[in-house]
Amino acid sequence: MAMRTILIVEDDRALIDILKYNLNKEGYHVVTAFDGGQALDVARKNRLDIILLDVMLPVIDGFEVCRILRKEMTVPILMLTAKDSEIDKIVGLEIGADDYLTKPFSMRELLARIRAMLRRSDMLESKPPKEDISIRVGELEIDKGRRQVSVGGRVTELTKMEFDLLLFLAENKGIVFGREKLLDKVWGYDYQGETRTVDVHIRWLREKIEADPGNPSYLITVRGAGYKLEG
Repeated sequence: MAMRTILIVEDDRALIDILKYNLNKEGYHVVTAFDGGQALDVARKNRLDIILLDVMLPVIDGFEVCRILRKEMTVPILMLTAKDSEIDKIVGLEIGADDYLTKPFSMRELLARIRAMLRRSDMLESKPPKEDISIRVGELEIDKGRRQVSVGGRVTELTKMEFDLLLFLAENKGIVFGREKLLDKVWGYDYQGETRTVDVHIRWLREKIEADPGNPSYLITVRGAGYKLEG
């Protein structure tokens, strides 16, 4: 298998050196950018497997970089933030980041996230296209081939992870999954990771597919157990 290329976008050069050293030691090829403008240039000129993207960047901030790149490419993006702030996490996920990691983080945790994201990306690329297969749940239609969701005939835009989470729940309609199980099945994490990621995605999915997000009819919370799809 060809060496995987990771772009690190971070204005802290000491942190970049540490990350680059450890990722090189794990067999990854690393390219770097120190501001948002440079990040866009490097991303467009290289075939990347993952982008580690800091939020607080000079020139163009990480949120705007993520928003631009997501319109141009499907490479997995892991947002890095020094702020343990709910709004930063929500914004990052909503504009298309696959996940977030709050500083300070351990190299063990970062490497586990990277491996999970690469496994998931490989699985998506290896699946044969299924243009004619759709799942219907009430007024909700999930077109697996086009990776498109409509509610009552109206198409609603979902991020990659929102779609994958909704598809997994639809394929297992009525079954309750805890946060850790969803991290394992949808994100591919094989360790006890950050469960708030699941909650944020469920919240945004409800905003997009439910007539009344505060009283959902599709994405149901089972107190103390997790989530399920009904309809």
